[in-house]
Amino acid sequence: MSDFELDSRLATDSVLVAEGPLSQIRLMNDERFPWLVVVPRVAGLVEWIELDGDQQDKLRTELNRTSKALKAEEGVEKINMGALGNIVRQFHFHVIGRHEGDPAWPGPVWGSGQAHRHAPAVLQQRVAYWQERLGYPPHS
Repeated sequence: MSDFELDSRLATDSVLVAEGPLSQIRLMNDERFPWLVVVPRVAGLVEWIELDGDQQDKLRTELNRTSKALKAEEGVEKINMGALGNIVRQFHFHVIGRHEGDPAWPGPVWGSGQAHRHAPAVLQQRVAYWQERLGYPPHS
């Protein structure tokens, strides 16, 4: 996993929250949605089927943990998950808390207006909030 390099678009649009056993858990910098991204730290990974069984188990556990944290968020009625990879080929999962009446409801969040970036201080508060909610050890 030492050759892992985060796609520049993911790096631009999100911020690191935590390091799970296999993946980075990142917060999308869009205040419209509670939106986390889980990116396995596996160099060159494009498809789920490229992960071995142990890696798939670890990723499934990380996705469950992320989904449960989002589902517990006030106002979240539905969890949307997606691993499309049509624009950013690096394998990653979007895990998004949705509710009736959110800015993209009932459609997908992709292509629904422009992201509303957090103010820098608010972004750091949100990162700390999600670090606590997810319960992973602090990253270095």
